[in-house]
Amino acid sequence: MDNVYSITDCFPKDELYALTSQMRRAAISIPSNIAEGFARRYAKEYKQFLSVSLGSCAELDTQLIIAHRRNYVTKERLEELSEAINHESRMLSTLMGRLTRATSDESRATSNS
Repeated sequence: MDNVYSITDCFPKDELYALTSQMRRAAISIPSNIAEGFARRYAKEYKQFLSVSLGSCAELDTQLIIAHRRNYVTKERLEELSEAINHESRMLSTLMGRLTRATSDESRATSNS
């Protein structure tokens, strides 16, 4: 979410420790948690980190709406970034679903042995 850094660079300086910081942390949290979860040994742990990433997507989307309401972000930019966040959220949800199915299939295979 490099776009978040570009957008928040233009925010008023009095937002530096508020909305700017919050948005940047949420944006960084998304790929960071995906990477950390991927490095874990178990699918259950991976799903937990993906869930945190999904929560960060929701946070960032909400913060963008607030930034738009404060006239820091144009409507066009809001829609563009919200769509990107929505796309990321859908990919995360799909991956979480696949991990759930894979672990369910694995559990059934193990119990049938």
